[in-house]
Amino acid sequence: MAKVENQMLIIFGASGDLTSRKLIPALFDLYKGKYLPENFVVLGTSRSVLSDQEFRDRVVNNSKYLKERLNSHDEAYVKDFANKIFYTEIGKDYISEYNGLKERITNLNDAHGTDNNFMFYLSTPPSIYENIAKNLAAQELANESQGWKRLIVEKPFGYSYETAKNLNRGLQKYFGEPQIYRIDHYLGKETVQNLLITRFANSIFEPLWNRNYIHHVEITNAETVGVEKRGGYYDKSGALRDMFQNHLLQIISLVVMEPPIDDKAEEIRNEKVKALKSLRIMRDEETLLKNTIRGQYLASDFMGEQVPGYREEEGVDPESTTETYAAVKFYIDNWRWKDVPFYVRTAKRMPTKVTEVVIHFKSPHHHIFSESGIIDKDNKLIIRIQPDEGILIKFGVKVPGQGFKVERANLEFYYSDLSEKNVMNAYERLLLDAMQGDPTLYARADEVEAAWEFVDPILEYWKNGKDVKTYGYSSGVWGPQNADELFDGLYSWRNPGEQLADDPGFCEIH
Repeated sequence: MAKVENQMLIIFGASGDLTSRKLIPALFDLYKGKYLPENFVVLGTSRSVLSDQEFRDRVVNNSKYLKERLNSHDEAYVKDFANKIFYTEIGKDYISEYNGLKERITNLNDAHGTDNNFMFYLSTPPSIYENIAKNLAAQELANESQGWKRLIVEKPFGYSYETAKNLNRGLQKYFGEPQIYRIDHYLGKETVQNLLITRFANSIFEPLWNRNYIHHVEITNAETVGVEKRGGYYDKSGALRDMFQNHLLQIISLVVMEPPIDDKAEEIRNEKVKALKSLRIMRDEETLLKNTIRGQYLASDFMGEQVPGYREEEGVDPESTTETYAAVKFYIDNWRWKDVPFYVRTAKRMPTKVTEVVIHFKSPHHHIFSESGIIDKDNKLIIRIQPDEGILIKFGVKVPGQGFKVERANLEFYYSDLSEKNVMNAYERLLLDAMQGDPTLYARADEVEAAWEFVDPILEYWKNGKDVKTYGYSSGVWGPQNADELFDGLYSWRNPGEQLADDPGFCEIH
């Protein structure tokens, strides 16, 4: 493991929910695992007026997100962690000069020996990213003549191709691209990273990972929840921007990419960019009409509870056409994936929470068991990202008895079987990577822009195209009635259960 150098983490927007819910718990887990450097300081800053102790009480001592973990440690242990955390007020806004912030950083750096290594985490609206970067640079806090400086920014990274490009250029005025870390917590999941290992470390898969053997690829991201209290934000975003443009296209890039030269960060990122640039961009309305579906959940009795429809949610326009279900069929223009269709969907108010990648292999060209029922029971490799994380292979076996009747069997592996391993959560892993200066799991500027280039024409068509429909679906069903029409032939979506090995015909009884 790379050495973690002495450093300071400065969190902008530190009084917000993300700091107490995700960042501080992740840092506490790193502290427990002895991953933090000897000299490590967290400095929170926001417009709220708080003392160091008040901030420590909020994010550590009285935090509901840490309560259970703290109970298993003595007071001195917890106090040692809390004493690494400090707070300073930014002023009336994030646009004013950062003289006071610079002074506090300098004093803490001198007192705690953090070697002028500073990591700035922007847990703020993207609209003020550039202003923060500008003000940090004005105080020489982006200058790496003494120690390194890194900038972590949260999604959404842009609202369109143009806004993403402008945001990239805005940050790059003040920080070099190697200093900028665009965080996508999906890439911190072990099962997402395992896509690379599954592909490139196994000779039973790597030679088959192309158009000669794969019929189609299917990716599902489903959530049981609705928009909850995010209606105002979500109505301006929608499923395509909220999940597909970032999380799912990152997964797609790992499925599609060519083998990198080695496992260095830039080699992997180079291949991801090439993969995203290979996506066939759909521009004409006929293609977009045939290959995209959007839907909206309706009021329904769901899991024993009457839930509102999307248009009835707080903050949502009663006549909104914003999608809570998005399904896209597309192709990739390179040798490996020529003419292999990809089917990707993301949705809210689905029957179960699940994210998985399904590789459908072609049937054998010569069917000697054509009467045995094996036709249309294709071999599948199912990579479950959440929940019940693992890998499932579906293949044909002979049913005992006379003749050659074939049935499909499962061969599965579960991450939970690795019980002796401590699996880091996404923020824990990503924070540690940034502390070590490893950008492998962070998006580069050209990655973000390539993803938006593919998504923009779909959003434009859904906004202004002719014959565009938003289909309703009852909460608790697998999307609009016509969702399977995207598929060629007799194929349809695999509607997974909560358990990885669930097959049609099995269900949970609530």
